[in-house]
Amino acid sequence: MSQFLLSLLSGIFIGGAAGLLGSLMLPKRMSLAAGPLGHLALPGIAIALIYGFDISLGAFPFVILGIVLIWLFERRTKLPTEALTAVVFATGVAVAFFFLPIEQAEAALVGDILSIQLIDAVFSISLCILIVFIVEVIYSKMTLINISEDLAKSQNISVGKYNLVYLLLIALIVALGVKVVGGLLTAAIVAIPAAASRNLAKNLAQYKFLSLSFGVLSSAAGILISHLTLLPAGPLIIVCSAFLFVVSTIFKR
Repeated sequence: MSQFLLSLLSGIFIGGAAGLLGSLMLPKRMSLAAGPLGHLALPGIAIALIYGFDISLGAFPFVILGIVLIWLFERRTKLPTEALTAVVFATGVAVAFFFLPIEQAEAALVGDILSIQLIDAVFSISLCILIVFIVEVIYSKMTLINISEDLAKSQNISVGKYNLVYLLLIALIVALGVKVVGGLLTAAIVAIPAAASRNLAKNLAQYKFLSLSFGVLSSAAGILISHLTLLPAGPLIIVCSAFLFVVSTIFKR
């Protein structure tokens, strides 16, 4: 029961933080970028599985390195972020297949939140609280940047700096997300709650709140069903999130 509670708490915090950040990524058309970044984490996940430490810790340096490379290439080449993401993530996946243990591939691909340990849970929850705090601090400025970078610059907002912070937050949530839903499904954990919220929200405050709430609800429901049925938690979380999205389309305003 203590292991289940650790998993449930960790999943709730990660799902909530991912949903809130997804509400920023959706207007910027960056929601699907979390998927390639999850794939980019695969080399770090493979190293973590080989040497027996937490897969999120293995994913962190590789995802952050990828984000920094994308940011630098974007400033240098002016190519779209999604195109640069594809280049970087494809390289990461190719490297991962050199040494990813096949017998442990399931944890890398669909997550393993039910086996999280106390120290990993405390670290993940603390980092999620930090992510939510930073998102709240930059939310209004990033919203203005999403509307018009020129308008943001006219308000003396450092677009490059805020974009870098924003990308680093994505890297952090992706690294945490691979523990919950694996490297294959990280785009869904940020995109679907925000999309469901978009269907129902009347204003920006509701949009943020519902995105976070749907992330929490889908993670909690998926982990609970997994505990009862022994099915993998990662895919169940995504199915629950998709169910909430379908319901939201019925009541779409």
